[in-house]
Amino acid sequence: SHIYKKNHDVTKTWKGKTEQLLRVDDHDFTMRPAFGGPAIPVGVDVQVESLDSISEVDMDFTMTLYLRHYWKDERLSFPSTTNKSMTFDGRLVKKIWVPDVFFVHSKRSFIHDTTTDNIMLRVFPDGHVLYSMRITVTAMCNMDFSRFPLDSQTCSLELESYAYTDEDLMLYWKNGNESLKTDEKISLSQFLIQKFHTTSRLAFYSSTGWYNRLYINFTLRRHIFFFLLQTYFPATLMVMLSWVSFWIDRRAVPARVSLGITTVLTMSTIITGVNASMPRVSYIKAVDIYLWVSFVFVFLSVLEYAAVNYLTTVQERKERKLRERFPCTCGIPHSKSMMLDGNYSESDANSLAGYTRNQMVPEEEKQEKMVVHLAMSNESHSSRKRGLKGHVGLRIIQNSHAIDKYSRLIFPGTYIFFNLIYWSVFS
Repeated sequence: SHIYKKNHDVTKTWKGKTEQLLRVDDHDFTMRPAFGGPAIPVGVDVQVESLDSISEVDMDFTMTLYLRHYWKDERLSFPSTTNKSMTFDGRLVKKIWVPDVFFVHSKRSFIHDTTTDNIMLRVFPDGHVLYSMRITVTAMCNMDFSRFPLDSQTCSLELESYAYTDEDLMLYWKNGNESLKTDEKISLSQFLIQKFHTTSRLAFYSSTGWYNRLYINFTLRRHIFFFLLQTYFPATLMVMLSWVSFWIDRRAVPARVSLGITTVLTMSTIITGVNASMPRVSYIKAVDIYLWVSFVFVFLSVLEYAAVNYLTTVQERKERKLRERFPCTCGIPHSKSMMLDGNYSESDANSLAGYTRNQMVPEEEKQEKMVVHLAMSNESHSSRKRGLKGHVGLRIIQNSHAIDKYSRLIFPGTYIFFNLIYWSVFS
């Protein structure tokens, strides 16, 4: 038979041994250790479990971490032959002195309490104490969105004693920069975590004095691909779509007006959607520059057609007055002269057969109207048909205003130049 050796259970043989061993009831733990003497050093280390969320609208972040304090309280020392520590839960914390560390600029924080309070207290025979808590804290982060969404943000979680100045309590990072550990699985949907590091400095309050303050700093860089798909690409496509109107016949008023208004409204929707998810800052963001410049390009394409339509109307009015003043057809019988705006049939073209190009040159109608000059004496029916199709293919180009022709080059060239400058400055 096997003989099992059981460990000695002190709770059965010596009732209350733990409290008598720590002598909790023999001391006044409302005062700090070594009260009246030099400042008690309290070392701190942190293990970040998760970085839960980053909110641009509220300008804050939420972090879950293990916060550990190290100090020495000789009032808790106890004799031990094995030099082993004793571990307790949160019930003993209420009976002894612990550092009153709080989170500066925190909005909400709590200690996890499932299934019990996530607090651990470990006491060593020489009086050294390890105090650990699992905390979730939401703290303020002052963000600069001047380069949004091509920005990087640096946030800090600040720890400080609330009651004890640097003359009573000295907070410090226990192992320097190695005091901060992070879980390798930490990731965020919109940000890339570049680095974590620690710093410390003194904070001064005019009414109470100087306090030691510890900082957990982390730098985040925003992922740009989401905004490329949701903001930049749609805005660029809307600008390019507005350029299509430069190739549409200037007399197709419904087509060009509806295209211009549609692109303007779509750009307005994109701008509104981006600003709805951002705080109402008083400065210009990088995405605002791109969207508003794109909006200006779309709006200018609408104004461009307004100018083309107006100038075309003025020019036609002048030509009408010239025709009324000089009704001469310059040697062409009135029944055989034909002014076409791009709509004609083959029978109309056949009615002009027998007249050469030199017989039909009305000077006042060369610039904008298309005068069909056909010399069709002995040509076959098929050759006449091919000639007419060639003139139909040139109708759009010949009916384009000079402003449209220049806009086809100026608008794309200027927009490409703007993109080169924008991405070189903000990327």
